[in-house]
Amino acid sequence: MTNTLYDALFAPHAGNDTPFLQTDEGASISYDAFLGRVAQIAHVLTEAGVKPGDRVVVQAPKLADTIALYGAAVQAGAVYLPLNTAYTEAELAYFIKDASPSLVICDAKDAGGMTRLCAGTPVMTLAAGGQGSLSQAADTKARTFQTAARGPDDLAALLYTSGTTGRSKGAMLSHKNLLSNAVALTDLWKITDADRLIHALPIFHTHGLFVAMNTCLLAGATVRFMEAFDIDAVLEELPASTLMMGVPTFYTRMLGDARFLGTLCAGMRLFVSGSAPLLAETHIAFEARTGHRILERYGMTETNMITSNPYDGDRLAGTVGFALPGTEVEITDSGIRVAHGEIGMIEVRGDNVFQGYWNMPEKTAEELRETGFFITGDLGVMEPDGRISIVGRQKDLIISGGYNIYPKEVEDVINDVGGVLESAVFGVAHPDFGESVLAAVVLQAGGPTPEQIAAEVTPKLARFKHPRRYIILDGLPRNTMGKVQKNVLRETYSD
Repeated sequence: MTNTLYDALFAPHAGNDTPFLQTDEGASISYDAFLGRVAQIAHVLTEAGVKPGDRVVVQAPKLADTIALYGAAVQAGAVYLPLNTAYTEAELAYFIKDASPSLVICDAKDAGGMTRLCAGTPVMTLAAGGQGSLSQAADTKARTFQTAARGPDDLAALLYTSGTTGRSKGAMLSHKNLLSNAVALTDLWKITDADRLIHALPIFHTHGLFVAMNTCLLAGATVRFMEAFDIDAVLEELPASTLMMGVPTFYTRMLGDARFLGTLCAGMRLFVSGSAPLLAETHIAFEARTGHRILERYGMTETNMITSNPYDGDRLAGTVGFALPGTEVEITDSGIRVAHGEIGMIEVRGDNVFQGYWNMPEKTAEELRETGFFITGDLGVMEPDGRISIVGRQKDLIISGGYNIYPKEVEDVINDVGGVLESAVFGVAHPDFGESVLAAVVLQAGGPTPEQIAAEVTPKLARFKHPRRYIILDGLPRNTMGKVQKNVLRETYSD
């Protein structure tokens, strides 16, 4: 039986004793040992009732067994659904209800709350040291598993995203979507089994899971698997590594450390940045310090990666490079291609483009054209040579520290606070995080103070969504049609 993603990323490593994961605890897990662990967890999934096509929700810590769980879901034919570990129970309730999973995996410390939340759906746990119920159950299972048959168009993952309005949307990603992108990036960035990747990204979104892990699996590279970004650990591992993928925050913090010297990077081959815009000054300072120009790329949950600056050639600050091989990019106005150098909507078509939104056929029809082009919502410019620059986001999406923040979600929470009339959440440039979240708030007479608003908002949203400042205004700026002018707010409070 064939399984598109498993056959390409996992199966070829049977008998491969090359190190795959090297952990913070000093453990080194070979590819062959990792495959055995994948099979053990796949047995646990099927014995828990997971069938091909079923969703497996995962809100778990960054552990080797969490990556093995991803592989096990692929091998068992399930649909892997990772969730941000910062989400609160209130946020999780929507995802679990919408996805209707057959199994939920969470951090052992959250088991009680998750069990209450899941209302009958089985819950298992992962924890450091192999103490979670999933890991313990897997310990007794066979290290081989009959791989479930899955074709190119079968779903492999469901990742939730959203716009600035409406409910969160589950982007349906097929085996073909994920594999085509891994193949394109591995080839373009020349990743091989000689590479060693510093992996300090979270593994609940496209960048850390699919871009980083899928390319390394495809190439047979070694991964220095860090629980989180730690400057001391990164500096220690640089001399023994060749590749790093990060968000702009990683690079600004490295530059801010006097110990980060070009000599540490003598063996490094490539630094990649994504998930948020990289400031031109960061590009320049990094090259001056190390001799390396960071390679910036552009992608979305719905499309995986779309463009990349070249491996060989000019990596221009402020641009996201060229369309990946096999991916078509057009800049349009109302669906009509605009001339080179003109600003328009970025649309993309290719095997990397998702299958649509889970349970949302109307939203799918709005954003995914019958021609196969996906309307990204981002505004960009294409030069005559095909190089693309992002100039703005149509939907006012905020990206801070590599995380997507959707203003409408934050505004809804603020507007529920007693004494608040209305609010507008927006992002301003931040040298470390890319963008910082601000909230302009209009109050009723005798309304709450900024501190009182923050006290009510904080427990309802993940920390990365919290406004860093609440600005009390008499009224929000609006245009003649009554629409709030967030561009005016950004310009006014950009400092």
